[in-house]
Amino acid sequence: MSWQDQIAIINITDTATAARFMGEVGADSAGIELMLPKARHYCLKLKDVPARAANILKQELLARGGEAAMAAGVAGWSVDKTDILIFATRRQLELLLAKLPRQGFGLDLLAEGIRKALASWEEEGCRQIACPRGPLSLGQRTLVMGIVNVTPDSFSDGGRFYDPGVAVEHAHQLIAEGADIIDVGGESTRPGHEPVDAVEEWRRLEPVLRRLIKEIKVPISVDTYKAITARRALDLGVDMINDIWGFQADPEMARICGQYQAPVILMHNQDGTQYRDLMFDILNFLRTSIKLAEDNGVPAEKIIIDPGIGFGKDLDQNLEVMARLGEFKVLGKPLLLGTSRKSMIGKTLDLPIDQRLEGTAATVALGIAGGADIVRVHDVQAMVRVARMTDAIVRRS
Repeated sequence: MSWQDQIAIINITDTATAARFMGEVGADSAGIELMLPKARHYCLKLKDVPARAANILKQELLARGGEAAMAAGVAGWSVDKTDILIFATRRQLELLLAKLPRQGFGLDLLAEGIRKALASWEEEGCRQIACPRGPLSLGQRTLVMGIVNVTPDSFSDGGRFYDPGVAVEHAHQLIAEGADIIDVGGESTRPGHEPVDAVEEWRRLEPVLRRLIKEIKVPISVDTYKAITARRALDLGVDMINDIWGFQADPEMARICGQYQAPVILMHNQDGTQYRDLMFDILNFLRTSIKLAEDNGVPAEKIIIDPGIGFGKDLDQNLEVMARLGEFKVLGKPLLLGTSRKSMIGKTLDLPIDQRLEGTAATVALGIAGGADIVRVHDVQAMVRVARMTDAIVRRS
């Protein structure tokens, strides 16, 4: 085969990969350092940019070798605002950001926003979240959260673990299978569920939590969106709170979790499935949740986000979010993914709840490849194996 036919197209996803490939072709360290900003290519999407600012932005990008796609009417001033796609190398973005603050029309604030987004996107390495039962170490391997539903109407297990003794025994079993975290819920949140008040929720949770706090050594999460339940659980000694409404259902949730400096999981959720822009709407919901948490004293390093697969989304929307999980990295927070046995799998494969193991495994593997740090599952032993195999491929560095 001639050298003219030996061609590969390589997907450079991070700086470390770019440096490794350059080293493999023989580039020296000084050359690698110089070329790295040119090796990373970015596509940034901006929303609702005023036409005047958009025109300036495009001209500045073109002058630096980049490109910007926007509504055709911007150049002729027939539209007031536009979404924009920016295509540029890291070096071109650096040059752009140096110039924008001198241009006016709010472009100085845009430059700050882009810098923050890039910093979150490019953050690498491991981090720890402090918990009473020991730190959660994120980045080295995917953590597995085992689900314990103390409800009579859970979609996944039909109330098998409603009895406190059985629930505690199940938690021990999940830990034996490799669970890093146990997530205990006292209210079913399946589609069409009957809400329960805080009194009933705590009646279900308390006996289970009292035993688990004494008997297990892995962090315990409580799945609740009610501030009074969160406070009681934290008083008892649980490690973290998992709120399916991202602090936006009960106005006291953020204050309570901030008061206890508790790690939190903030999930996207909404009534109905109408979106103006699916990913932007979810990202902005989570940005609001993060701000609520931080403004009320929750340490920034103790916030985990969850895109909310199966909540406020139809099948196509769930699949699109799964395909675009990597975009949540722009928020700069660890990502939890909960797809276990969900209707997305059942509808795609036309399978009942008790036959969704393989579908769950596929979503877990792809989720980890897409950036998930924690996976929330029912079938812990099988998903630990899926996670370890996937980690061996995607976390090699």
